[in-house]
Amino acid sequence: MTIAPAQRTGSTVWTDARLILALEEVVETELNRHLAIAKEWMPHEYIPWSQGRDFDGVLGGEAWALEQSKVTPLGRIALVVNLLTEDNLPSYHHEIATMFGREGAWGTWVHRWTAEEGRHGIALRDYLLATRAVDPVALERARMEHMAEGFQSDNSHSMLHSVAYVAFQELATRISHRNTGHYAGDPLCEQLLAKIANDENLHMVFYRNLLKAALEIAPDLAMQAVRDVVTDFRMPGHGMPGFERSAAQIAIGGIYNLRIHHDDVLQPVLRHLKVMEIGGLGPAGLQAQQELGLFLEGLDTQATRFDERQAALLARRAANAARK
Repeated sequence: MTIAPAQRTGSTVWTDARLILALEEVVETELNRHLAIAKEWMPHEYIPWSQGRDFDGVLGGEAWALEQSKVTPLGRIALVVNLLTEDNLPSYHHEIATMFGREGAWGTWVHRWTAEEGRHGIALRDYLLATRAVDPVALERARMEHMAEGFQSDNSHSMLHSVAYVAFQELATRISHRNTGHYAGDPLCEQLLAKIANDENLHMVFYRNLLKAALEIAPDLAMQAVRDVVTDFRMPGHGMPGFERSAAQIAIGGIYNLRIHHDDVLQPVLRHLKVMEIGGLGPAGLQAQQELGLFLEGLDTQATRFDERQAALLARRAANAARK
């Protein structure tokens, strides 16, 4: 278990170990709530197996070709990014199991979360291969390269930073899956991604409520963690091959960009937690709160500039298409 340096809030010296013990009851409550509302679903029911056929290679089937794919070009890019992100589940499990432990309510949640996340990668890969949505050779090579690089969380140094990160990241993943479904061009794909997005939303609620409890028991430290995570946020798949190019196309296409990140991910979580309204903070917590507010103002300005560039680019593309 990772142990951050001891820090004092009021009369309590908080370490990662103490925070984990202090939040155990909250984790148990949230785990029970999650298990009561989470609905079982079967990945195989959302795969059009009848569309599948042998590929070239050992079975001597038909080689993949771009025209076989029914999803849009933008959908294809986003689906690959989403799947490669899910593929790194072994690394994510290692990270959170090392941080939160494998015992008690924490351990039960870690394993339950991993099991639910596991079906996302299973379903996405089965869909992509059965429908011939992507090049299977390129997909497998990208998976190998991505997983061979491994994954290390930016927040593994601190339990509070880890909780704050997943509270935002799970919502970001939900938005990404949901919007990918909207833009994929296949109703079945959209239906599948809606199921995956619903899982991600439940995960977000779990971590968001846990972060709320952390803000109550260790407000200064939790506020600093929120500030650090928000100001230096990166999606977990940032290390995959070609991520920056894919992320740019996903942003321009409207699946996930600065405006969506600000309006649909950061602000909903921060408003729910009333982060900017928390009073009684010490000097470090108050500074973090103020710096967070300034950052959000700057991010909103950046998002507005992106909106303007995106609109201009899409207008040029539409004009060029009309001339053709």
